[in-house]
Amino acid sequence: MSEMRLQRALARAGIASRRAAEELIEAGRVRVDGKVATLGMKVDPDIQKVTVGGKAIPRLEQRWLAFHKPMGVVTTADDEEGRKTVFDFVRDTRGLTYVGRLDVNTTGLLLLTTDGEAVHRLTHPSYRIPRSYTALVHGLDAAAIEKAVQGRVLVDGKAVVPTAVRVRPGRDGRSILDVTLNEGRNRIVRRWCEAMGIKVERLSRLSFGPIRLGDLPVGQVRPLTPAEEAKLYAVIDLGPDAKPKAKSGTRAKLKARPAPKPAPRAESGSAPRRERGHTPRRRG
Repeated sequence: MSEMRLQRALARAGIASRRAAEELIEAGRVRVDGKVATLGMKVDPDIQKVTVGGKAIPRLEQRWLAFHKPMGVVTTADDEEGRKTVFDFVRDTRGLTYVGRLDVNTTGLLLLTTDGEAVHRLTHPSYRIPRSYTALVHGLDAAAIEKAVQGRVLVDGKAVVPTAVRVRPGRDGRSILDVTLNEGRNRIVRRWCEAMGIKVERLSRLSFGPIRLGDLPVGQVRPLTPAEEAKLYAVIDLGPDAKPKAKSGTRAKLKARPAPKPAPRAESGSAPRRERGHTPRRRG
């Protein structure tokens, strides 16, 4: 588990809400490694001992879930407008966080886990984890879309480089656009389409890394299989039993990796093999 603010750690362990956790900290009832905690401090519950009223907070078991997010559901823990959130569909939400946000109008695969370090790596740009989407679009005919996606398209001054693209004719002037990207910038598929003069009517994520949505019904959740978990850890150079360990009481932090060279554009329907970089270890 990665470092987080103490009040968040208490909330994720099911001790209290964040606000109530802050009150416990301010009252001096929370200790970290035997010392009275202060509001705002960061902890790693996997390494440090956190107690409330002399009792250690429970250690969360590792969990991985696949969720088929419906339209209109918000990817957040709490929505100010009172809309349904992804966590309304999960019975036990303790310690869970999402891997890669989907906007309210996008459906499809959303991964949930208690492993914060894995979330960091899966969403970090340097790992270039592939995400596959399918979109119902209009604004250009299929031939024009096919030509547009072959060009260099910029979003916020940075080129969007799909690793696989397929355009299929639809009905009533619409087309179906299948695309795989090795990045997860905010609303990147929609903004990429907008930059080409294409309007997205519906958008769904079909896969994230090696995990596929498959035939999971809308609004349903399933646990990942051990084989799926192993594949996820493999693409981020991390194993459940090989997480960075602390040295001299300090958690070993992930160092930045050199940015890889852009992947060449693949022909329709195929994606080139992604070269994984090396995460250097801290010496000393």
